[in-house]
Amino acid sequence: MSELRDLVIDAHGGIARWNKVKTIEGDMSITGGLWARRGWPAVLKNVHVTAATGHQWISYRPFISTTTRSSCTPEHTAIETLDGKPVKDRRNPRAAFDGHTVETPWDDLNLAYFSGYAMWNYLTTPFIFALPGFQTEEIEPWDENGEKRQRLKVTFPDHIATHCAEQVFHINGEGLICRMDYSAPVAGGAPTAHYLSDHRDFDGFKVATKRQALRRRADGTALPDPVFVAIDIARLSFS
Repeated sequence: MSELRDLVIDAHGGIARWNKVKTIEGDMSITGGLWARRGWPAVLKNVHVTAATGHQWISYRPFISTTTRSSCTPEHTAIETLDGKPVKDRRNPRAAFDGHTVETPWDDLNLAYFSGYAMWNYLTTPFIFALPGFQTEEIEPWDENGEKRQRLKVTFPDHIATHCAEQVFHINGEGLICRMDYSAPVAGGAPTAHYLSDHRDFDGFKVATKRQALRRRADGTALPDPVFVAIDIARLSFS
């Protein structure tokens, strides 16, 4: 645990407010080179996302077609009709990435798993850092474009599906997360610098409405191109 963790949680809306929330819903568009490389260049444009806060579950609608939605937990990924009838599913979905290379096409359930666990993490951070099993530690600061940022190293527990067990979060002068550093083995494992910007207030929570995932060099700096993932959030509600 760290004082910086608590500062970041407070800056994003506070744990008391968060503990009253059960569901997050939002409209967003997700693009970038990663999806094209895996065979799904425009499938996540203009989607509606619903996520639970009390456990790791998330759904995209529409997903693949206008008549289906996704359902993703760490143990089970499914594609369903819009009224919840099963179409196909996969148990232990992370194991389905074993043996993949950076060029391996994804099937629709691979896509549902990666896009699902990733977005659930993005929407619930930093509040999940207060859950049992998370370890947080303030590490040395980082200078970028003349701005000195604090940094929080977070170790995730095994039961949370996430990019990798250890991730580093950059904190700006307002206490808001403005960058994440990680690698995602299921997507090839490249070192990634993931930038967050244009924070807006939704129901008392500060949320970055623009995100870009870039390749991270060995010295920690980011390559400006290509953009592997771009996320633009139009609306969110917390209830």
